[in-house]
Amino acid sequence: MAMASCVIALATISCLIVAASAGSFHDEMDITFGGERAKILNGGQDLSLSLDQYSGSGFQSKNEYLFGRFDMQLKLVPGNSAGTVTTFYLSSQGAGHDEIDFEFLGNSTGSPYTIHTNVFSQGKGDKEQQFHLWFDPTTAFHTYTILWNSQRIIFLIDNIPVRVFNNHEAAGIPFPKSQPMRVYASLWNADDWATQGGRVKTDWKNAPFTAYYRKFNANADKVGSNSKSTTSVNDNQAWRTQGIDAAGRNRIRWVQNKHMIYNYCNDHARFTNGLPVECKRSRFL
Repeated sequence: MAMASCVIALATISCLIVAASAGSFHDEMDITFGGERAKILNGGQDLSLSLDQYSGSGFQSKNEYLFGRFDMQLKLVPGNSAGTVTTFYLSSQGAGHDEIDFEFLGNSTGSPYTIHTNVFSQGKGDKEQQFHLWFDPTTAFHTYTILWNSQRIIFLIDNIPVRVFNNHEAAGIPFPKSQPMRVYASLWNADDWATQGGRVKTDWKNAPFTAYYRKFNANADKVGSNSKSTTSVNDNQAWRTQGIDAAGRNRIRWVQNKHMIYNYCNDHARFTNGLPVECKRSRFL
């Protein structure tokens, strides 16, 4: 049944299956902070975020979603981006919120970006994995994807899986499944921690820093109090049960062997009382 994944939502919430094509940012997003530092361009097809010494900028989706595949193309801040953080993530609201993060931590000219991923459930995160990319993310647009269904969360870059976080609720590990989330993006200053643990600060002589977004696509269950359940004939439902096949496992092994720089599941110094339970249950976290 097409609506099966929405049954776990609160009784007062209904879901609308949507196949959102690469729509207009005017239609899909609201600017949340930064004023003129956030600009919707090219008739709604592109969006830029800028950061200066006074403020960053950001936007959020007009809709909330409960499961789906979310694609966004980004071109990151070029040159000396140390201290800056560019984001693309899903989040609910409140103290016990759920969140699924892509964060792009800037670095000095010539040094690679750090891709920071994390998963929060019921307000608790601490599930970080970090990677260096195998390409320069500042010279061209690349596609970053969050695939979220009831069995797992998959992070993909240019359709290459880099991380999987599986649902291990049976082992007592919370998993995001009942709180609708919006899509968020931002560019902000975090030079107290973002680059080499805060040792390299933002060089404001290079401001404004600008990142570009385009081709947002949400193939997802949209949540709304007045939504009616409809199914689009163009809706590709593969994401509802998508996992990692043999080719995907080979890709993710390559990424994690060659490009991973931090994995919380290997951090024995941090977890002195033993690694988190999920670290013992699946290699691909």
